[in-house]
Amino acid sequence: MAVLSPAEFAQKWMGSSRTERAASQEHFIDLCRMLGVPTPNEADPIGDTYAFEKGAGKTEGGEGFADVWKRGHFAWEYKGKRKNLDTAYSQLLQYREALENPPLLVVCDLDRFRVHTNFTNTPTVVYEFALADLLGDPP
Repeated sequence: MAVLSPAEFAQKWMGSSRTERAASQEHFIDLCRMLGVPTPNEADPIGDTYAFEKGAGKTEGGEGFADVWKRGHFAWEYKGKRKNLDTAYSQLLQYREALENPPLLVVCDLDRFRVHTNFTNTPTVVYEFALADLLGDPP
């Protein structure tokens, strides 16, 4: 498994002009490589507990897909660069119950990351960072 430093990850993706659809899965796989954790397919080849494009019913009806989901950990929604992350968060809120109410809801536009906590009986806290914050290779 190739390992990327935070700075290498940031440099690669800061230069990308690809669309969400063309880039999101590779972006997430690179993020896994940077963190030294298995990708969805490495951890769960069947996709029962960790998957790309996890189907989910929406609270207002209909079906949709979370871009990445890991049972008991997070749901993740990508948008293209400089797109509205509030829209991505609203989308995740529509899926969260069908995704077993994960404790973290993450939205990302390939440059910016927002992590919304979703713990029971606690207020939501939002943590934000950008690729530029990774250029100095933080621990």
